[in-house]
Amino acid sequence: MQNVFEMTDLGLMTYFLGMEVNQNEHGIFIRQQAFAQKVLSKFSMSKCKSTSTLIALGEKLSSTNKHDRVDEKKYRSLVGCLLYLTATRPDILYAVSLLSRFMHCCNVAHFKVAKRVLRYVKGTLGYGVKFERAKELKLVGYSDSDWAGSVNDMKSTSGYLFTLGSGVFSWSSKKQQTVAQSTAEAEYIAAATAVNQAI
Repeated sequence: MQNVFEMTDLGLMTYFLGMEVNQNEHGIFIRQQAFAQKVLSKFSMSKCKSTSTLIALGEKLSSTNKHDRVDEKKYRSLVGCLLYLTATRPDILYAVSLLSRFMHCCNVAHFKVAKRVLRYVKGTLGYGVKFERAKELKLVGYSDSDWAGSVNDMKSTSGYLFTLGSGVFSWSSKKQQTVAQSTAEAEYIAAATAVNQAI
Protein backbone atom coordinates (compact mmCIF):
# COMPACT_ATOMS: atom_id res chain seq x y z
CA MET A 1 0.00 0.00 0.00
CA GLN A 2 2.92 2.33 0.62
CA ASN A 3 3.73 2.15 -3.09
CA VAL A 4 0.27 3.49 -3.98
CA PHE A 5 -0.59 5.79 -1.06
CA GLU A 6 1.49 8.26 0.92
CA MET A 7 1.45 6.88 4.45
CA THR A 8 3.52 6.73 7.62
CA ASP A 9 3.95 3.72 9.89
CA LEU A 10 3.15 4.90 13.41
CA GLY A 11 3.89 1.52 14.99
CA LEU A 12 1.55 -0.43 17.26
CA MET A 13 -1.65 1.35 18.25
CA THR A 14 -1.62 2.45 21.89
CA TYR A 15 -4.54 4.88 22.10
CA PHE A 16 -7.72 5.26 20.04
CA LEU A 17 -10.87 7.31 20.77
CA GLY A 18 -10.29 7.28 24.52
CA MET A 19 -9.38 3.59 24.59
CA GLU A 20 -5.97 2.47 25.77
CA VAL A 21 -4.63 -0.47 23.75
CA ASN A 22 -1.85 -2.63 25.16
CA GLN A 23 -0.45 -5.13 22.63
CA ASN A 24 2.18 -7.74 23.45
CA GLU A 25 3.05 -11.36 22.69
CA HIS A 26 0.33 -12.59 25.07
CA GLY A 27 -2.54 -10.71 23.39
CA ILE A 28 -4.35 -7.38 23.27
CA PHE A 29 -5.84 -5.61 26.29
CA ILE A 30 -8.26 -2.70 25.78
CA ARG A 31 -9.44 -0.42 28.60
CA GLN A 32 -10.60 3.14 29.28
CA GLN A 33 -8.86 3.89 32.57
CA ALA A 34 -7.91 7.50 31.73
CA PHE A 35 -11.46 8.25 30.53
CA ALA A 36 -12.96 6.66 33.66
CA GLN A 37 -10.73 8.86 35.84
CA LYS A 38 -11.89 11.96 33.92
CA VAL A 39 -15.53 10.97 34.49
CA LEU A 40 -14.91 10.48 38.22
CA SER A 41 -13.23 13.87 38.39
CA LYS A 42 -16.02 15.56 36.38
CA PHE A 43 -18.65 14.40 38.87
CA SER A 44 -16.50 15.03 41.98
CA MET A 45 -16.13 11.31 42.73
CA SER A 46 -12.34 10.98 42.46
CA LYS A 47 -11.92 10.49 46.20
CA CYS A 48 -15.09 8.49 46.79
CA LYS A 49 -15.15 5.16 48.58
CA SER A 50 -15.37 2.27 46.09
CA THR A 51 -18.01 -0.45 46.18
CA SER A 52 -17.87 -4.04 44.93
CA THR A 53 -21.39 -4.16 43.47
CA LEU A 54 -23.17 -1.99 40.91
CA ILE A 55 -26.70 -2.03 42.32
CA ALA A 56 -27.94 -2.85 45.81
CA LEU A 57 -29.59 -6.26 46.03
CA GLY A 58 -33.34 -6.09 45.37
CA GLU A 59 -33.32 -2.41 44.40
CA LYS A 60 -35.99 -1.52 41.84
CA LEU A 61 -36.09 1.77 39.97
CA SER A 62 -39.32 3.35 38.82
CA SER A 63 -40.31 6.42 36.84
CA THR A 64 -43.16 7.13 39.28
CA ASN A 65 -41.15 7.37 42.52
CA LYS A 66 -42.08 10.36 44.66
CA HIS A 67 -38.50 11.64 45.00
CA ASP A 68 -37.21 15.11 44.28
CA ARG A 69 -36.18 15.74 40.69
CA VAL A 70 -32.53 16.33 39.80
CA ASP A 71 -30.86 18.38 37.08
CA GLU A 72 -31.67 16.47 33.88
CA LYS A 73 -28.66 17.91 32.05
CA LYS A 74 -26.24 16.62 34.71
CA TYR A 75 -27.95 13.21 34.87
CA ARG A 76 -27.89 12.80 31.09
CA SER A 77 -24.24 13.80 30.99
CA LEU A 78 -23.39 11.19 33.64
CA VAL A 79 -25.32 8.39 31.91
CA GLY A 80 -23.81 9.39 28.55
CA CYS A 81 -20.29 9.11 29.99
CA LEU A 82 -21.14 5.71 31.46
CA LEU A 83 -22.59 4.55 28.13
CA TYR A 84 -19.32 5.43 26.39
CA LEU A 85 -17.45 3.51 29.09
CA THR A 86 -19.40 0.34 28.22
CA ALA A 87 -17.33 0.11 25.00
CA THR A 88 -14.74 -1.81 27.04
CA ARG A 89 -16.74 -2.58 30.19
CA PRO A 90 -19.49 -5.18 29.61
CA ASP A 91 -19.69 -5.61 33.40
CA ILE A 92 -21.47 -2.25 33.85
CA LEU A 93 -23.80 -2.56 30.86
CA TYR A 94 -26.90 -3.80 32.69
CA ALA A 95 -26.80 -1.02 35.29
CA VAL A 96 -26.10 1.71 32.71
CA SER A 97 -28.85 0.39 30.42
CA LEU A 98 -31.25 0.51 33.37
CA LEU A 99 -30.27 4.09 34.25
CA SER A 100 -30.69 5.25 30.66
CA ARG A 101 -34.43 4.47 30.84
CA PHE A 102 -35.00 7.40 33.19
CA MET A 103 -33.46 10.24 31.17
CA HIS A 104 -36.84 11.99 30.94
CA CYS A 105 -37.87 11.56 34.60
CA CYS A 106 -34.65 11.38 36.59
CA ASN A 107 -34.87 11.88 40.33
CA VAL A 108 -32.72 11.57 43.45
CA ALA A 109 -33.09 7.77 43.56
CA HIS A 110 -31.82 7.37 39.97
CA PHE A 111 -28.92 9.74 40.57
CA LYS A 112 -27.98 7.83 43.73
CA VAL A 113 -27.76 4.56 41.75
CA ALA A 114 -25.73 6.31 39.02
CA LYS A 115 -23.27 7.51 41.67
CA ARG A 116 -23.02 3.95 43.00
CA VAL A 117 -22.00 2.84 39.49
CA LEU A 118 -19.26 5.49 39.62
CA ARG A 119 -18.13 4.11 42.98
CA TYR A 120 -17.92 0.65 41.40
CA VAL A 121 -15.92 2.07 38.48
CA LYS A 122 -13.55 3.71 40.99
CA GLY A 123 -12.72 0.30 42.45
CA THR A 124 -12.31 -1.37 39.05
CA LEU A 125 -10.39 1.25 37.04
CA GLY A 126 -8.07 -1.34 35.51
CA TYR A 127 -10.86 -3.51 34.09
CA GLY A 128 -11.22 -3.93 30.33
CA VAL A 129 -11.40 -6.57 27.61
CA LYS A 130 -8.50 -8.94 26.92
CA PHE A 131 -8.03 -10.89 23.71
CA GLU A 132 -5.53 -13.75 23.95
CA ARG A 133 -4.27 -16.12 21.31
CA ALA A 134 -6.42 -19.24 21.46
CA LYS A 135 -5.78 -22.73 20.12
CA GLU A 136 -9.09 -22.67 18.27
CA LEU A 137 -11.63 -19.99 17.41
CA LYS A 138 -14.75 -21.21 19.15
CA LEU A 139 -17.86 -19.05 19.22
CA VAL A 140 -19.57 -19.19 22.62
CA GLY A 141 -22.69 -17.26 23.57
CA TYR A 142 -24.50 -16.62 26.85
CA SER A 143 -27.92 -15.11 27.41
CA ASP A 144 -30.06 -14.36 30.44
CA SER A 145 -32.99 -12.25 31.50
CA ASP A 146 -34.73 -11.13 34.63
CA TRP A 147 -38.43 -11.83 34.85
CA ALA A 148 -40.71 -8.81 34.86
CA GLY A 149 -37.87 -6.68 36.21
CA SER A 150 -39.39 -3.35 35.22
CA VAL A 151 -41.69 -2.00 37.92
CA ASN A 152 -43.48 0.31 35.47
CA ASP A 153 -44.55 -2.10 32.69
CA MET A 154 -43.53 -5.59 33.96
CA LYS A 155 -41.28 -6.18 30.94
CA SER A 156 -38.13 -8.28 31.30
CA THR A 157 -34.58 -7.17 30.55
CA SER A 158 -32.50 -9.48 28.33
CA GLY A 159 -28.77 -9.63 28.10
CA TYR A 160 -26.29 -11.56 26.01
CA LEU A 161 -22.59 -11.77 25.29
CA PHE A 162 -20.45 -13.62 22.77
CA THR A 163 -16.84 -14.71 22.95
CA LEU A 164 -14.65 -15.82 20.07
CA GLY A 165 -11.53 -17.52 21.31
CA SER A 166 -10.72 -15.67 24.53
CA GLY A 167 -12.34 -12.25 24.69
CA VAL A 168 -15.86 -10.87 24.64
CA PHE A 169 -16.52 -9.15 21.31
CA SER A 170 -20.27 -8.51 21.42
CA TRP A 171 -22.61 -7.76 24.31
CA SER A 172 -25.99 -6.16 24.92
CA SER A 173 -28.57 -5.48 27.61
CA LYS A 174 -32.03 -4.13 26.78
CA LYS A 175 -35.66 -4.30 27.75
CA GLN A 176 -37.80 -6.84 25.88
CA GLN A 177 -40.57 -5.48 23.67
CA THR A 178 -43.27 -7.82 24.99
CA VAL A 179 -44.39 -8.87 28.45
CA ALA A 180 -43.33 -12.45 29.20
CA GLN A 181 -45.94 -14.62 30.94
CA SER A 182 -43.32 -16.91 32.54
CA THR A 183 -39.61 -17.15 33.29
CA ALA A 184 -39.28 -19.75 30.53
CA GLU A 185 -40.77 -17.34 27.98
CA ALA A 186 -38.47 -14.54 29.17
CA GLU A 187 -35.44 -16.83 28.77
CA TYR A 188 -36.63 -17.95 25.31
CA ILE A 189 -36.94 -14.34 24.12
CA ALA A 190 -33.45 -13.59 25.49
CA ALA A 191 -31.94 -16.62 23.71
CA ALA A 192 -33.75 -15.87 20.43
CA THR A 193 -32.51 -12.26 20.51
CA ALA A 194 -28.94 -13.42 21.12
CA VAL A 195 -29.08 -15.94 18.25
CA ASN A 196 -30.47 -13.30 15.87
CA GLN A 197 -27.61 -10.95 16.76
CA ALA A 198 -25.03 -13.71 16.14
CA ILE A 199 -26.36 -14.50 12.66
